[in-house]
Amino acid sequence: MDPAVGIIGPGRAGVGLALALARAGYTVRLHGRRKKAVPKPLELTVGPADVAPPPAWLSQAGVVILAVRDDAIPPLADALARGGGVRPEHVVLHLSGVQGQEALGSLVPSRAALGSLHPLQTIADPERAPERLKGAWAAVEGMPRAVDAAERLARALGMRPFRLTGKTKAIYHAGAVFASNYFVVVEAVAQRLLRHAGLSEVEAWQALRPLVEGTLENLLHEQPKDALTGPVARGDDATIRRHLASLTKDDALLYRALGRAALELAEKRGMDEATAARVADALATDLPLVLRPGAGT
Repeated sequence: MDPAVGIIGPGRAGVGLALALARAGYTVRLHGRRKKAVPKPLELTVGPADVAPPPAWLSQAGVVILAVRDDAIPPLADALARGGGVRPEHVVLHLSGVQGQEALGSLVPSRAALGSLHPLQTIADPERAPERLKGAWAAVEGMPRAVDAAERLARALGMRPFRLTGKTKAIYHAGAVFASNYFVVVEAVAQRLLRHAGLSEVEAWQALRPLVEGTLENLLHEQPKDALTGPVARGDDATIRRHLASLTKDDALLYRALGRAALELAEKRGMDEATAARVADALATDLPLVLRPGAGT
């Protein structure tokens, strides 16, 4: 086990990861720009890490993790390089899902091992992170020693590490965004449409929750192509046309894009060519838009 793991950035990801590592038996140092409450047993050192000197604990840490937003990683790496506290024996990782070791390029002269560790999990509540990270997969990338250290940390937290190259991280992270962030967005769109049908915002979400939970339950047991239901999967082109006729322009564009993706799944599942052609035609047809009162075009 490394002497200590130092984390710069006490946001949700940084605090959640620090708490998980502490509970796994690691000595953890956490650093932020200003004072804030952190869960026990964590303690926060404070100071602008983007100016010299670096955190006082830097020499004690075997692994240093930059838990800051993506565009803040290169400036923070620059500051650590200027401070001179990063040594060849260090491993420096960041948590970005889209950037690779190149984001730490200014630290190359230090001869430290550089890389990234991206848990494929959402952390909304840092105090639940130790449980949420167990069983999650984690993308690791970088120099060999950095990859080894990242895999060791991931396994200690109960995660399953897998290796990526820097060139593939963008498309990997886009997939993660679809799975998590845009899933939430789609549910918000569904909630809004039910509101336009006459339900209150609270009622709309209460009505949708059992459907969402049922869909998630299906996905826990089946691959997406096998869990797909609905008018595209049934080849119900008449229903698709009625849906499109009821939507505003922006919602219709989203419906069509998702409908084409659903059609690909249906075809993989064995939909015949004639039915697929009817569905594709329904999704492509421009229909007069039925505007709700006050709705935009």
